[in-house]
Amino acid sequence: MTRVQLLVGTKKGAFIFESDPARTEWSQRGPLCEGWPVHDLIVEPDTGAILAAAGSEWYGPAVWRSADGGTTWTHSSAGLTYGDEADAIKTVWSLATTPDGGVLAGVEPAGLFRSDDRGANWRHVEALTAHPTRPTWEPGAGGLILHTIVPHPTDTERTWIGISAVGVFETRDGGASWEPRNVGVRAEFNPENRFPVTGQCVHKFAMAAGQPETLYQRNHCGVYRSDDGSETWQEVTGDLPSDFGFPLVAHPRDPDTCWLIPLNGADLGRYVPDAQAAVWRTHDRGASWIRAGAGLPQKNAYLSVLREAMARDTLDPVGITFGTANGQLWNSSDEGLTWRMITDTLPEIWAVEANVLED
Repeated sequence: MTRVQLLVGTKKGAFIFESDPARTEWSQRGPLCEGWPVHDLIVEPDTGAILAAAGSEWYGPAVWRSADGGTTWTHSSAGLTYGDEADAIKTVWSLATTPDGGVLAGVEPAGLFRSDDRGANWRHVEALTAHPTRPTWEPGAGGLILHTIVPHPTDTERTWIGISAVGVFETRDGGASWEPRNVGVRAEFNPENRFPVTGQCVHKFAMAAGQPETLYQRNHCGVYRSDDGSETWQEVTGDLPSDFGFPLVAHPRDPDTCWLIPLNGADLGRYVPDAQAAVWRTHDRGASWIRAGAGLPQKNAYLSVLREAMARDTLDPVGITFGTANGQLWNSSDEGLTWRMITDTLPEIWAVEANVLED
């Protein structure tokens, strides 16, 4: 039996929604993780365990783990520190698994940690924090955060990370060294140097299906595509209604397709343009964009969607889900053409992940 599972991180814990492949009726569980704020959730591909990136104002950062589908949880912060004399880590922002079975965690203040025992213990990837550009790193509106981690699917030496408001970095030697990868990306808020080596505000990026050298990026200043493994980027904002927004997801099989949600602007309220909700998609690698709003509110929709709060499943047709800052969870079972609301009663939604289960 096939089931679709949505893992939802909120300001007040994690929630799990489940449905059959029709994706019209959903069950709900939660809040989980003892109500800790959850920024990201992933599934370990080899074990099926759920991992949650979290941080508590009282207890600090931790990664939660459930090996039984979210029924019971443990958590660990062992090793999630820069040392007694350094800034304390506030929270874990992002998680990713590596091809060799490791787990990577991005934290605030920005840094990267790795676990080789399924999240029980963590070690600092020091070369990134010690990068020569580190003294120039500046926080975005949400803080100095490492929010995106994209490991290469087959080459264990290569990983890309995104830091706000710093930019994209890549390692090709397993984390021993890191190179900025921001050529061609605008920093419009820095008129004296619009194309710096670092200082861009990357919001999210994702890898094209089956083409690890192709990456799509959602930035504070536009949408970009790289065809050379992030060494250079070309802008593909095109006819989108705004060059500002946070979430972006790539199709699981078609390397030419991705979806995103524009917002009206960094200093204009950060809600959907004209208060009309829509998801935009490209089928030609960003050469053109198509708007889809059927089923979404088309007036007085002052909705914001954060960077991790959008996901796609792997069914055919692909399902797309996004959550809003006011607790609405929306799903499309036809690749973003039409939409229906799952719920509007959640806390502020910070993360959405989709998982397909075969029983």
